[in-house]
Amino acid sequence: MPAPTALLQSTAASKNTTIPIQTEQEEELILDIQDATGLTDPAAAAPPANGEESEMVVDEEGRPRFAPGRDVDPVRRVETRKIPIPPNRMSALKSNWTKIYPPLVDHCKLQVRMNIKDKRVELRSNRATVSNEALQMGADFISAFAMGFDIDDAIALLRLDSLYIQSFDIKDVKQTLGPDALGRAIGRIAGKDGKMKFAIENATKTRVVLAGSRVHILGAFENIGMARESIVSLVLGQQPGKAFNSLRIIAGRMKERF
Repeated sequence: MPAPTALLQSTAASKNTTIPIQTEQEEELILDIQDATGLTDPAAAAPPANGEESEMVVDEEGRPRFAPGRDVDPVRRVETRKIPIPPNRMSALKSNWTKIYPPLVDHCKLQVRMNIKDKRVELRSNRATVSNEALQMGADFISAFAMGFDIDDAIALLRLDSLYIQSFDIKDVKQTLGPDALGRAIGRIAGKDGKMKFAIENATKTRVVLAGSRVHILGAFENIGMARESIVSLVLGQQPGKAFNSLRIIAGRMKERF
């Protein structure tokens, strides 16, 4: 039987060695402090060195922190355009070739080749091509020359963005035109020694090309509409005198506008 003094000593030691119990609030505070120290670590928001994706880093307010982006050169695809040339324009293309390719190479930074066998002009973009629209502008320039426009007028398509080309057939205006009536309509549009065509061009500030029964108009959008109206009226049988008067009115309006 143990001594009564020993029992008293064991009970007193158990009272002094009680284990402290952590409350839930203290555990939450400890977790918050650990999370805050992890967020304030400068190495946590640094971008990965090897380019691999890492875990998303969140700041104190809960917003994601992303690494700064890198400048990447855009990848340009090599594109080509093949513009067919009519047989009646091949001789003009060969004689004016020294004037045609310099603006395409210097201004548009394109590669140009004249394919005599297939009777076409081939355009191709490369790394030096800066604008994405350069290839289409070069194709429009070659197409305008193939339609019959002068090279000085066609080259304006490369320098100005507000110029367009519109084409229509005289037979679409009046479908009942016979062979003789079609010739008379073309004669009314051209006029004696080309005076009517020159008057339309000067009044509306456009360029007009008559290629058989096709009519090609080069100019701004509104000017093309005014030139087309005067040509359609001549096809429908308007007298040249009335056409000259209407062109004078149009020229007066153009001067007032500018």
